[in-house]
Amino acid sequence: MLKFLKTQPNKPLRTDKNVSKDYNKMRWQVFIGIFVGYAGYYLIRKNFALAIPDLINEGYTKSELGIALSFVAISYGLSKFIMGSVSDRSNVRIFMPLGLLLSAITMIVMGVWPLATSSIFMMSILLFVNGWFQGMGWPPSGRTMVYWFSITERGTKMSIWNIAHNVGGALMPIVAVLGVELFTDWKAKFYFPGMIAIGVAILIYMLLRDRPRALGFPKIEDFKNDYPVNYEEKSSEEENLTPSVKEIFTKHILPNKLLWSISIANAFVYLVRYGIQDWAPAYLIEVKGFTEEASAWAYSWYEIAAIPGTLICGWLSDKVFKGKRAPVSIIYMLLIIISVLIYWANPVGNPIIDYVCLISIGFLIYGPVMLIGVHALDLVSKDAAGTAAGLTGLFGYFIGTSILANILGGYIIENYEWRGYFILMLVACVLAVAFIALTINEGGKKKSINIE
Repeated sequence: MLKFLKTQPNKPLRTDKNVSKDYNKMRWQVFIGIFVGYAGYYLIRKNFALAIPDLINEGYTKSELGIALSFVAISYGLSKFIMGSVSDRSNVRIFMPLGLLLSAITMIVMGVWPLATSSIFMMSILLFVNGWFQGMGWPPSGRTMVYWFSITERGTKMSIWNIAHNVGGALMPIVAVLGVELFTDWKAKFYFPGMIAIGVAILIYMLLRDRPRALGFPKIEDFKNDYPVNYEEKSSEEENLTPSVKEIFTKHILPNKLLWSISIANAFVYLVRYGIQDWAPAYLIEVKGFTEEASAWAYSWYEIAAIPGTLICGWLSDKVFKGKRAPVSIIYMLLIIISVLIYWANPVGNPIIDYVCLISIGFLIYGPVMLIGVHALDLVSKDAAGTAAGLTGLFGYFIGTSILANILGGYIIENYEWRGYFILMLVACVLAVAFIALTINEGGKKKSINIE
């Protein structure tokens, strides 16, 4: 691994009277860093979708552009897994802004280099590259979370951090449109957000730090007197070791049946997330008689509802279930089944009920999406946090989104109509509950340890 990416060595533990104050200040600083940083990643993740109408005017078909667009999800899922293992052995202060910087440069190239949009082949390559660099955002964020926040506060903090993608996703079209107005060029949808993202990369480099021990602070478990059930007092963090990729996979990932269970569950959760989200406009217009404007509002409320739903979900897992993630995810998924059934059964002419159902699904689905990521971090050693997050991401995006929601979902709608589509959504919910339930007895905190 490149030397500049390596984790920082441990410093001697501080014993001065300002340790607690400085530690808490730094915890908030790194939290702001990963929040702003991940929002910055979303500024340049889905720009291509905004440019599709312009590219159609250039002569491309929707089918061709759909093929190019699929390369983002494919490469993102693969990168989140592979680069997650790299992030476990890297200094997050370097790793996370580096990924954002490279992604920003890719988008700038796509906007200013005429050859970049000259063919579907070139656009597919650049979108694949951008998706790969985008995969460098979530794993270091998760890694930062397990090093700086303890088990019974992690769900709440992760739910707040998870809003970053809603913030970034909401700002992206605003920044893109502003760029078009400033430069009178539709390709500014690519390069202007890319320019902003470079500034964000610099900012998060200034805010982020590696591990507490690298700054002379104690491990977060000792500082908060808050220990997970699988806690090991002797760890590579304490001994200042960097595990190899082989060790991470053979010791922490491959034999971890519970991690594989929630990763498979994540594929079905993402199938529901994007199956409902991506096909909602077409269903509402074709079946329920919505106008394009009305379906767009329903789509927006689906996203907005995610914010309170995610926050409540994280709070419940920390405060009510004491760090256990599975029970809350199961409750949310069971409520989604009810919402999907009503959404399907609601007759034409009752748009309010359709709105309520979509808002309910949006409120509920992002909770399990977030909690499965937290659960993955809880189920492994800190050494493997990025890789574990990457594994769930691989199943979620590559299998759940690209293969199941996009390819299989489209095939079923075309051949079995909307009845087949809703059956697919309900089956996915049931399977998600079944695989999450396999981990229901795992996680949470254990009895505090008295530190002399």
